[in-house]
Amino acid sequence: MPEVHLNVEWPDGRNTVLYSPSTVILNYLQPGQSLAVAELTSRGTQALRLASERVRARYGFACTRANEEERQLLHTAAAYADDQLVRISAP
Repeated sequence: MPEVHLNVEWPDGRNTVLYSPSTVILNYLQPGQSLAVAELTSRGTQALRLASERVRARYGFACTRANEEERQLLHTAAAYADDQLVRISAP
């Protein structure tokens, strides 16, 4: 499966990389987008869960790295207000 890496620039200028084991994440998050933290967490969670299920369908087991990425995304996002903006870019 093709992997996807997206840069996330948080409201305070901090940058993190969001990993997905599937290109399905690009249906939810696109380079060049700016969106609220709440929207990022909602879309990111949906996309990472779907990506993990695609791995399960193909290989017979869920992607634990996608699960960890979701946990890290939610942890990082908790430091910001829901309405603050983040920017998505390509690495």
